Amino acid sequence: MTFGNGYPGASPYADEGPYGTPVMYKKAGLTPRGKVAIAVAGVAIIGGGTIWFQAHSAAVAKDEKEAAALQVQMKQLELEEMRIRNEQASTDKKAAAASAEKIQAAVDKCVKDSSADQRGKGYVPSRSAVVADCKQQYETADGSGMQAAGSSQAAGNEGDGGINAPALLGLVAGGGLAVAMFARKGKKADA
Repeated sequence: MTFGNGYPGASPYADEGPYGTPVMYKKAGLTPRGKVAIAVAGVAIIGGGTIWFQAHSAAVAKDEKEAAALQVQMKQLELEEMRIRNEQASTDKKAAAASAEKIQAAVDKCVKDSSADQRGKGYVPSRSAVVADCKQQYETADGSGMQAAGSSQAAGNEGDGGINAPALLGLVAGGGLAVAMFARKGKKADA
């Protein structure tokens, strides 16, 4: 059934264009070219993401291996440092023991000699006084007391004669106070 001069199969209720021909509506959706473009873009994104993930995973694994190797090296250095410190401590302990033995032998000899000298003179001091006198004489003669004093002085002078922190703080505070006072006087003079 056709009405007028229309196309066969055209709906009589179809919209007509400006020249009387029915308007042909296209199907909704993508053209074959658009579908191919979307498929290619999807494959490119997935492929690029996969490649990036693999590269990133390899870089992270490499960084973790380097960090583990660094930690192992740090532990080895710490162990080496502890070994050196232990050797130094044992050497110091042996030297201190040898020095103490020398001092003790000298003190014993001094006590023995002093006791023999004093007995012939008629005055016999107490044994503890003779021991204390000999200890005082030989402990300072050894020089270990001087070494201890020198090391404590060196530990206190870490700045090598420079200005220390409390003095610097005092100078900064004094300078700030002076600037504040002059600034205040300047405001009073301007007013």
